[in-house]
Amino acid sequence: MKCKVFGFALIFLLQVAMCLGQGRSEKIEIQGAVLESKYFSISDLQKFESKSIDDVPITNHAGEPRGTAKDMKGFPVKMLFEKVVFDTPSPKFLSEFYLIFEARDGYRVVFSWNELFNNPLGDQVYIICAMDGKNMEEMEEGILLLSPSDTRTGRRHVKNLSKIIIQKAD
Repeated sequence: MKCKVFGFALIFLLQVAMCLGQGRSEKIEIQGAVLESKYFSISDLQKFESKSIDDVPITNHAGEPRGTAKDMKGFPVKMLFEKVVFDTPSPKFLSEFYLIFEARDGYRVVFSWNELFNNPLGDQVYIICAMDGKNMEEMEEGILLLSPSDTRTGRRHVKNLSKIIIQKAD
């Protein structure tokens, strides 16, 4: 009986430790196939010019409603890359790159370079600076990536974004 109680207590403590370690994101690191890694803190992100974004119904993988993101302001994520140099000898190879957006809890979504930089979608994938009357510092979601034009909006709804990893297809 003592072993079972100890086992449950250990599992509970491990889950609490994992949750605490996954807290809110405070910065984004852009790393990988770039000439120099870049970091953006919340205060850096709030300096980008943001615009109002219409309310977005958030759905799960099956298209079932999970809520609505309201009263948002944000900027296109591709603005983060204005001073990032991809590690490639020629621009003709950029089509071979993909970007992995990773949350603190390990959740990942992928966009190709062409989706973000050679398609109208790139202007509609946002870093959200304010939502529901709260600024980024107050938002439960921390640094939030949202793609409102997706059919299943929850699939690329990245809460607590912490890394953007640039990779080149082999």
